[in-house]
Amino acid sequence: MATTPGNIQTSRRHYADPGSQCLRVTSLADLGIFLKRTRKSVQSAGERLYSTNLAKSALKSGLKSPAPAAPPAKRIPKGPRTKQPSRTMDQPVEDEEDRDALQCVAFATAEQYDLPSLCRELAAQGFREVELPRDASNVLAMSTDMAAKAGDGALVFFFREGSAVFWNVEDKATNTVMRALERHAVRPYEVALVHWENEEISYRIGDKTANSKLARGRFLLSAGETPAADRGGGAGGGGSGPVLEKFAFSNALSLSVKLAMWEVSVDDFVESIQSVPEALRAGERVVLSRAEVMRKIGELLWLRHCVNLSSDALIAPNFYWDRERLERLYEDTCGFLSVGRRVRVLNQKLEHCTVLADLMRNHLGEKHGLRLEWMIIVLIAIEVLFTLARVVF
Repeated sequence: MATTPGNIQTSRRHYADPGSQCLRVTSLADLGIFLKRTRKSVQSAGERLYSTNLAKSALKSGLKSPAPAAPPAKRIPKGPRTKQPSRTMDQPVEDEEDRDALQCVAFATAEQYDLPSLCRELAAQGFREVELPRDASNVLAMSTDMAAKAGDGALVFFFREGSAVFWNVEDKATNTVMRALERHAVRPYEVALVHWENEEISYRIGDKTANSKLARGRFLLSAGETPAADRGGGAGGGGSGPVLEKFAFSNALSLSVKLAMWEVSVDDFVESIQSVPEALRAGERVVLSRAEVMRKIGELLWLRHCVNLSSDALIAPNFYWDRERLERLYEDTCGFLSVGRRVRVLNQKLEHCTVLADLMRNHLGEKHGLRLEWMIIVLIAIEVLFTLARVVF
């Protein structure tokens, strides 16, 4: 068959594309369409092959995917503001004598106690009042039969300043007394803070010839009664052994737990005024009203009064002036509890807070004076305007 450039004739053969469609090539146009479809089919087949490889690679990567990220670590709760946590007996148990050690625990639950009403309520519940010397004022001592361990009687000292010290008292009786204290407390503290800011020291009873002392972080009490020279008016044992020695130790423990509460109060005060120096450093405006500043100054003065005037933090009580042996026990315990150092640090913090409070007060005074000056200037300007108006018109 003849072939011409304008008309190409081929034998009647069918070309099948990958899409299973048949095309009869009878002209150059048909051949162009056939080639175009074939190219598209090849491209689509390549894309299908490429996508299959992607799927396989994705499957393999999924099988070998890295382990999921570990969950974030649990946030550690913020520690308490206190600087003096409980002192517990952390020495390892070595012998039977250590295992039989008795416990002395001190709490500060309020700013003040009503001791007469507290004594009446506890007496109605079976507690017995223990007689103390006449010059041991603002203290109530009561004994009970509910002792935690044998070998010593249960005794509790209540200090008017809002603290209580328990000697060998079982937990049930301690809880009963703590509930009674809530009904006779003036401005009680937070319960969680009371149980955190306590002092716990172990003690044991020695023989009658031993002297009471503080040794290796523990109290050692003599089995004999308090010498008559230290009684000064009579203090019966009441089944509780050397009462005045326990009173001297309790006095120091009471001061320590009260000091811990004041430390927390000072820390709260510092946090409440923390924004003032930060604002001054950043050059921002200090937003404080005159009433707020006066309230802060009053709170600061009250803290300084509690630490330096109404407590025995600076000097030993008058009770120990003619009782040198008991005074030594009191001072040794205060030294062990770092009372003197803590008082100095607390007063330094209060001194810095006083400087900041004076700065805030002076700042408010200057703002008030500037406001008055501007008011006077405005009034003078108004008066000048009225005078000019009368002159002109």
